[in-house]
Amino acid sequence: MFVVPGLIVLAVLLGYVLGGRLHRFENLRINRWGLAVAGAVLTAVVNLFPALSFAGIPDTVVGPVLLATSYFLLAVFLISNRWIPAGYVMILGLLLNLVVVVANGGMPVRAEAITQSGGDPAVLQDSTVGKHHLMSDGDVLWHLGDVIGVPEPIGVVLSPGDVLLYAGIVYSIVQIMRGRRRENPRPMALWFSGYRGKHAPEYWRMPIRYRHPDPAEAETSGTEP
Repeated sequence: MFVVPGLIVLAVLLGYVLGGRLHRFENLRINRWGLAVAGAVLTAVVNLFPALSFAGIPDTVVGPVLLATSYFLLAVFLISNRWIPAGYVMILGLLLNLVVVVANGGMPVRAEAITQSGGDPAVLQDSTVGKHHLMSDGDVLWHLGDVIGVPEPIGVVLSPGDVLLYAGIVYSIVQIMRGRRRENPRPMALWFSGYRGKHAPEYWRMPIRYRHPDPAEAETSGTEP
């Protein structure tokens, strides 16, 4: 749960070591940032409230649906901002996680990986939570599940998609801090076109509207004899 915040702190420190600065995020133009917020909120809900049930739907259905939805929203967000450094790597990581969750009705977790991370597989085996389940012979695409155990003090179990996603997050933050990124090729959304904040670059601000000349002045245009 705390892996991403820790990676962000690590990436910021690494960015400073390599000569980067956080102020370079000020001019970063992001498309559809609401999708990222929604995806992050769903992920937090699934992690903080393992047992979820709505309208009589069991948590073995609600958990995987929310988890898959969060991956989908985050993937769409990254596709809309694929110009960000390592954008395609993060997209691939989310899609790999999405595929295995949808195919198995949740994320399969390898027992050996839990042991390597310092956990007890029996805890997951006895759990009724559906977002993760102990890997069995009936799981498909199990190589894409949580099969990588990271020992203590980190103590987490990761999927190949998680590795790509987390590596992309670190690389993206470092590169943006160093000023090594492409510009967003898309124009700014029309409903924000009037923004003139101090952080907006000149080309992003609303230009001064052209004022038509007075008709009386227009009649005198041209070369006078």
